[in-house]
Amino acid sequence: MLRVGDLQRSIAFYTEVLGMRLLRQKDYPKGEFTLAFLGYGSEAENSVIELTYNWGVDSYEIGSAFGHIAIEVDDVYRACEEIKSRGGKIIRDAGPMNAGTTIIAFVEDPDGYQIELIGKR
Repeated sequence: MLRVGDLQRSIAFYTEVLGMRLLRQKDYPKGEFTLAFLGYGSEAENSVIELTYNWGVDSYEIGSAFGHIAIEVDDVYRACEEIKSRGGKIIRDAGPMNAGTTIIAFVEDPDGYQIELIGKR
């Protein structure tokens, strides 16, 4: 689960830039928050990301315990080009990981969360 400061902006990033689908979204008026679940396929067969928007909160400190989300892609170089063309922010270009040969890259979402793209082996 990621807390986000602007739910529509984050949904647009994960759907339009990363190509996920909005699977479901629900408001919780008594708790003053909204949940949105996004992924590349159904929740029954795939992992999904939960975005939480706490009404009236527009930013968070990410903290030092959180590292990043990782997503496996067929071709990291191609994925980076597609993400750039959709307005996404690449913070580490595609290339071999430090001390290894796996191809990786890093993208940043609108709230500053890092997403690692990992090439299939």
